[in-house]
Amino acid sequence: MKFPSGALFEHTNCLLNRRNRYQFLATFLVNISTFAHGIGVGWMSPVMRQLQTPESPLSFEVFVEELSWIGSLLGIGSVIGNLLAGFLQDRIGRKPIMFALTVPYVCFWLLSYFAQSVEYLYLARLLAGITGGGGYIVFPIFISEISDAKVRGRLSSFVMLSVNMGVLVGYILSTNVGYFTAPFCIIPLPICYFISNLFLPETPFHLINKGKFGAAEKSFRFYKNVRDDDKRSMLEFEDMKLMLTKERALNVNAFNYKDFATRPALKAYAIAMVLILSNQFTGTFCFITYMSDTFALSHTTLDISMCTIVIGAVQIVGTYTTTLICDRFGRKILLLISTLGAGICLAAFGCFTYLAKLYDLSVLGWLPLLLLSLDVFLCNIGLVGVFFVVLVEVMPAKIRSVAVSTFVVILSCTVFVSLKIFPLCMQYWGISITMWSSSLVAFVSFVYFMLFLDETKGKSLLDS
Repeated sequence: MKFPSGALFEHTNCLLNRRNRYQFLATFLVNISTFAHGIGVGWMSPVMRQLQTPESPLSFEVFVEELSWIGSLLGIGSVIGNLLAGFLQDRIGRKPIMFALTVPYVCFWLLSYFAQSVEYLYLARLLAGITGGGGYIVFPIFISEISDAKVRGRLSSFVMLSVNMGVLVGYILSTNVGYFTAPFCIIPLPICYFISNLFLPETPFHLINKGKFGAAEKSFRFYKNVRDDDKRSMLEFEDMKLMLTKERALNVNAFNYKDFATRPALKAYAIAMVLILSNQFTGTFCFITYMSDTFALSHTTLDISMCTIVIGAVQIVGTYTTTLICDRFGRKILLLISTLGAGICLAAFGCFTYLAKLYDLSVLGWLPLLLLSLDVFLCNIGLVGVFFVVLVEVMPAKIRSVAVSTFVVILSCTVFVSLKIFPLCMQYWGISITMWSSSLVAFVSFVYFMLFLDETKGKSLLDS
């Protein structure tokens, strides 16, 4: 079947459609930051294992307890970043925060390069967490506010896609580039991010809420690529301005604790909490951080560095799959497939490691890589890929900014807890029980989403 020339780009669902292309461009530019953050996370994972060996690139010794703090301080930094971004984004705007994220990230690499003691690495990891935590607040909201409903799911899922691409690059970088060379390869990225984002306007949502209607109209025209004679699109802008202005006027007198205690709000909180718990305690982010240690305990016969890189590639395939199908099939089905599949894979992984202690299963030494690859892929098409999409969309419009910020703070707290207890669980419970526990979390989440989660595909951000 032949398509007329240019017909593909004219389809309203195409990201390069005239209406969508600047939204896609802006999403690409802001995600340079999330890509760079992913590199830092991925690079540190194998490096932490190197720091325990005689071949450590640093002049000081790092002990196991100190290593667990290096891993988990990312979560504390994320909480700080969440709180700062959540408090400031409605006051000063999304763009100033997006610019500010470059500062702690550059400091992360400088401190890693000049490290003279483990305290340098503590602070470096904390600052990396501030960048990630602030980004996980401001980027999903920024992208949601500039995007049309038909492409919002795909554009929002680019956040985790770019993080995972960065994680893979970080794995490869730590394996093939020297410790003291890596910072010089990466620091140009935040500089490019800073310069490229100078040309992006603030979101029309924020500008309207600040009463800057002229700037809001220019921003709307830019992101929607509206021609001067496109009266239909400008009617859409006027409707948005009318609704937000009316809502802002009501909020002056009516915004109080009761808005956070409505039935839709309470249902959204429950969904958000299950999302967070399933996202963290199925172990996906722990696997990324402690990937080398996980494979070392899995009885695999394959090269650990190769396994780590394969997992990094699988993450990208998973989140990229989300960008392709999120707006076509919806969010709920992806979460159901993700949680059920992850539960099965983790249960099987636990069984393999348990039996490998009792029997010689070296002929199946490839199975841990296969099971963990399937788990990571399935988690990334749902629990990771659509996490921020669903978190933003389930919240009532009136409390969305505050509620999303609050739950991302809770997410960061659970990141710290999961990263801190994961190596302890592996040590005291063993890898099999740890995997079975994660599997149980996935199965319970599957049942909850099946019964209580409503589809949010196509939902307007102005809806309650």
